[in-house]
Amino acid sequence: MAEKKNSKDKERIAELEKQLEEAKSATEERKNDFLRLMAEFETFRRRSAEERLSLVKSASSDTIKGLLPILDDCEIALKNLRESTDSEAAKLGTELIYNKLTAYLKTCGLEKIEAVGKDFDTEFHEAVTMFPAPSEDLKGKVIDVVQTGYTLGDKVLRYAKVVVGE
Repeated sequence: MAEKKNSKDKERIAELEKQLEEAKSATEERKNDFLRLMAEFETFRRRSAEERLSLVKSASSDTIKGLLPILDDCEIALKNLRESTDSEAAKLGTELIYNKLTAYLKTCGLEKIEAVGKDFDTEFHEAVTMFPAPSEDLKGKVIDVVQTGYTLGDKVLRYAKVVVGE
């Protein structure tokens, strides 16, 4: 009887050792899978950061390339201003440069915040001062713009600094 019990114990021990080896093997496999996954994630994270940096550099480069013709016009205007005494030519040259610059910035998505005569809106305006309204209908409305505000897409880049009627 003791031999039979001893044999069953040996079988049970052998079975448990087999299960232990399988568990060790499965754990090692999971560990290797985890390490591989972590390495892949680190590679993905690094590549994503590099792509974002490249995208920012590319966007900056495209913006500057778009401004180069305007810079050329400024150089020409300065040269002509030095050689000319005609103030009308200076006005026209400056206006040409301004129009070209605003047209380019519009293509980039920049929009001017129209404020004069509109209701004061804290989403787009920053009140610099309050001034007695010349008429009743101008109370709570923007009377003057001290500094123009701009939006880029749906985001306000710079709030319009305004004078509000009270």
